[in-house]
Amino acid sequence: MEPLHLNPLAIAAAAALSFLIGGVWYSPILFAKRWQRESGLSDDQLKNANMAKIFGLAFLCSLVMAANLAAFLGAKATVGFGLAAGAATGIGWVAMCFAINDLFERRSGTLWLINSGYHVLSLTLMGGLLAWWK
Repeated sequence: MEPLHLNPLAIAAAAALSFLIGGVWYSPILFAKRWQRESGLSDDQLKNANMAKIFGLAFLCSLVMAANLAAFLGAKATVGFGLAAGAATGIGWVAMCFAINDLFERRSGTLWLINSGYHVLSLTLMGGLLAWWK
């Protein structure tokens, strides 16, 4: 078994990339209003949220995801494998976990597509970046 090799700068960059993708994905340019409607969140709920807490914890979660993906990929992963593994992670684990929860919570398929789509894209690109920047 190979020793674990994690590049903290690549992990931080992958987490930042995830945040950048999320910033565009959930912006008015793409899915902000549709996501808000499907989530059942009012303008007041969004305005009164503790955004520092939400963004801080979300970035911490992104760091954990990036570190986990980097550990899974290992030091010898190719960019192609990184992209494929990221996509498989997004589709096979994250999107399916959302699907199970959304089914029981009676959430819409549209909300599942928006949220899962973000994670599939994000993890795919994170996997490529982590494999490229060892």
